Amino acid sequence: MPVIIVGADTAEGNAIAQRMTSPEREVRVFVSDPGAAERLRALGAKAATGDVSDASHIEGASLAAFTAVLCTTAATDDRERSFARDRAEVLSSWIEAVAAAGVRRVIWVDVDDPPRSRCAEDVVVDGSLPIESLVNQVVDLDAAQTIPTR
Repeated sequence: MPVIIVGADTAEGNAIAQRMTSPEREVRVFVSDPGAAERLRALGAKAATGDVSDASHIEGASLAAFTAVLCTTAATDDRERSFARDRAEVLSSWIEAVAAAGVRRVIWVDVDDPPRSRCAEDVVVDGSLPIESLVNQVVDLDAAQTIPTR
């Protein structure tokens, strides 16, 4: 089932995208950095480039995806965000976008407690974990038949 990774140009998102991308799997990434988009395309991911605070672009890239991995570092780092003033507005736009796109499962990667999405399944992976543990948890949650929701 298709997965989209929003913020795949963060350290966590990039590691997750690299691990999940395979010829048998549709992996989409949403990034702000065109160079990161090219590197991820070379691995086989479908890459969309844009402003991570633009809900309409996130929604379009998420259409028909089953899982959205939302890397919240992209909501607070030094990239430009023209459609939101702060982290709360960015995360709110992501919630609206993935819900409108019909995403069923949301896996947040965050050091804090993000708001609950409106998707059927919603879980948080601790973004402060060592990168390998974090990636393993995301991959395992994505592969699970069902996941515990908060």
